[in-house]
Amino acid sequence: MGKPKSKKRVSNSAGSSPFEEARNELFQHIMTCGVAGADQDHQHEWFDDTMKYFAERYPELDEQQMSELRKLGERFAQPPKARASA
Repeated sequence: MGKPKSKKRVSNSAGSSPFEEARNELFQHIMTCGVAGADQDHQHEWFDDTMKYFAERYPELDEQQMSELRKLGERFAQPPKARASA
């Protein structure tokens, strides 16, 4: 799994909030870095490193928003639940 590359953030012209931009960027990183297919230990380490990066990249997000962002990312990285047949 690769670490996110440092890039300048480009403001979204659609008027997205910093939280929405961070969420979308996190989901993109999860997909491109193969986090969903990794084992739990690697996922945990990846999220620790990535959330430090996001805290620097999005200083306008408070601790609660960063916690929510991680929670959303961890859910996004989980495999889909199997549907129960009726």
